[in-house]
Amino acid sequence: MSDRPGLNDRPGLNDRNGGLHDARMIAVFVPVAAMLAVQALGSMANLTLAVMAPAAAPAFGVDPSWIGFYSGVMYIGAVASTLVSGGFVSRWGPIRVSQVSLLASGLGLALLPWASVWLLAPSALLVGVGYGPMTPASSHILARKSPPQFMSLIFSIKQTGVPAGYALAGSLLPAIVVTWSWQAAAWTAAVLCVALAALLQIWREAYDDDRGVRRPFSLEAVVGPLRLVFSHPPLRLLAWASLAFAAMQIGVTAFLVTYLAEGVGLGLVAAGMALTVAQVAAIVGRILWGGLADRLVSPRLMLALLGFGMSLSVWAVTLFTATTPFLIIAAVCAAIGATVIGWNGVFLAETARAAPPGRVGEATGGVLSVTFSGVVLGPPALTLMVSATGGYGSGFVLLGIATAIVGALFLIAGPKSSPEPEKV
Repeated sequence: MSDRPGLNDRPGLNDRNGGLHDARMIAVFVPVAAMLAVQALGSMANLTLAVMAPAAAPAFGVDPSWIGFYSGVMYIGAVASTLVSGGFVSRWGPIRVSQVSLLASGLGLALLPWASVWLLAPSALLVGVGYGPMTPASSHILARKSPPQFMSLIFSIKQTGVPAGYALAGSLLPAIVVTWSWQAAAWTAAVLCVALAALLQIWREAYDDDRGVRRPFSLEAVVGPLRLVFSHPPLRLLAWASLAFAAMQIGVTAFLVTYLAEGVGLGLVAAGMALTVAQVAAIVGRILWGGLADRLVSPRLMLALLGFGMSLSVWAVTLFTATTPFLIIAAVCAAIGATVIGWNGVFLAETARAAPPGRVGEATGGVLSVTFSGVVLGPPALTLMVSATGGYGSGFVLLGIATAIVGALFLIAGPKSSPEPEKV
């Protein structure tokens, strides 16, 4: 019988040995902590140039708004590396892939202090190539080590590394810029990535114990994960859903402060506080939804509810005026954080459940390549809508329609996560 988890793996149903599960929860602590740290530093690397842009842009001779092109190139690199990451995880192990990913991100950041506009694209590509495999690698470990009935919660805890990394970038790096220089901030971020890569060597033998599956690099290594995703209905649904969810997440978070400051008339500091509220709510939401998806509702139903929640919260933003009390604005931004930024853990756990046995890394890489496409498309789509209509409201409404459709598709698909475990 396969050890792939099914939806019925709940406490009191399929397993009555509580001590065994307690031991497995303790055993999963180290990989969760390690992968959370990897995710946090990868996210910090993504945001490093963005938070330094006002100070760094003059040295490059460009306007700070050019950072948008840097992000676009970065996620192109992430899409490419995500597609091939499954084979590398199988061959070298998730810890080794995480180490190489951190080193690639660190090298990309180390190019920034040279202040050459010609190094911006290579820097962005390296940071993106480093970021792409991090989630498939962590999913490979956590799918093997997590007790099935806590998988959504564990994946959600790991995914709090994303807002944690953003918070680290937003708090640590500007302080270094003010105290020393933007170059010092870039070097600090690079050194942190390299240091974590070295630290992970402690756990390499323990968690890369299933490495060694040789898959020669070929065109199949690139298209194989996509073929797996689109030939497998549960994965295909998750991939299309993540396209809409990611476009919503990146688009709204990228424009929320600007919309609140320019469209609503909120002061810049207050708009920044609203975004901070959203990030804190995202951390709470990711853990809460993961726990609920493990204990009370099916993961698919949770994803449906999150899709509807995204739509309602973003549509509510379009109703703000200059007289809207800040407490109401903060409450809606908290709902945005909890839903628009809080869906990832439940989604990744469900992707791991839906993957064929032994192909979690490959399936996650294929699905995430579609997810990152939403990351690339979201901000430009909103920019075009703003240019065409003169306001942000129509873009927010359109994204909300997309996520509401996704919510409906999850309801139609039903609660079943994946086929029953196969006999071998």
